[in-house]
Amino acid sequence: MKKYIDSFLHYRFLLWELIKKGIKLKYRRSYLGILWSLLEPLLSMIVLTIVFGTLLHKGKDKSFPVYVLTGRLLYGYFSSATKTALMSMNRNASMIKKIYVPKYLYTISAILYNYIIFLISLVVLVAVGAVLGVRPTLYMFQVIPSLLGLLIFTTGCCLILAVLGVFFRDLEHLWGVVLTLIMYTSAIMYTADKLLESRWWWILRYNPMFCAIDTFRSGVFGEPMNMSYFAYEIGFGIVTTVIGVIMFKKKQDEFILHL
Repeated sequence: MKKYIDSFLHYRFLLWELIKKGIKLKYRRSYLGILWSLLEPLLSMIVLTIVFGTLLHKGKDKSFPVYVLTGRLLYGYFSSATKTALMSMNRNASMIKKIYVPKYLYTISAILYNYIIFLISLVVLVAVGAVLGVRPTLYMFQVIPSLLGLLIFTTGCCLILAVLGVFFRDLEHLWGVVLTLIMYTSAIMYTADKLLESRWWWILRYNPMFCAIDTFRSGVFGEPMNMSYFAYEIGFGIVTTVIGVIMFKKKQDEFILHL
C-alpha cells in the first residue's frame, strides 16, 4: 500500500496537469467556456420544469425547479465522469505507449476535473434556490457527506469502466443506454413518492444514483437525510472502488496489447 501512496504523491503534479488539460479540452472550442457548465443545467432545468411540471401538476410549486435542478446536476456529473473515464485509456493510448505513467492517473483525472466542473455548476443551484425562496437551514451541511458519497461511488464505477473499456470497445455505446436507464430510475424530473409505495420500490432504492440525489435534496430542502439511502450510497461506493482497484492492478499490464 505504501508503494502506491508514494507513487501517487510522486505523480501528483502530473495529475494536476491532466486535470487542467481535461478542463481546457472540454471547453476548447466553446465561446462561453466554463460558463457553459452554468448555462447548460439552467436551460435543462427550465425545459424539464415546463414539461414535467405540467404533466405532474407541479406548475404552481415554486420549489419544483430546484427539485429538478438538484437531480440534473448530480446525474450530469455521474454521466459525464463515467463516459470520460470509460474512454480514458483509449484516448491516451499514444501517451501510454510512449512513456511510463501510472495508468490510473488518466482515469482519476477524468473523475476529478468533471467533479470540479460539477462543483462550479452548483452556483446555479444556489442562485435558483435564492430566487425561488428555498432558504438554507442547518440541514444544508448534509450535502457534504452526500457529495462525498457521490464521488466515491462514481470513482468505483469509473475505475471498472476504464478497465472494461480497453477490452470491450462497444461498451461505450452500451453504457449510453445504461445511463438512460439510470436517469429514468433516479427521480430527476418526477417525484418518487408513489413509486416508492408501489411494488416497484426496489427500482429506486437499489439505484445508488437515486440515493445520492435523495440525500442531497434532503440537505437542500432542510430535511433529515434518509440514513439507509446514505449507507447504501457509501457501501456501494466502497465495494465498487475496491473492485475497480483490484481490476486495475490485475489488468493494467495488458492494456498496451489492446490499445
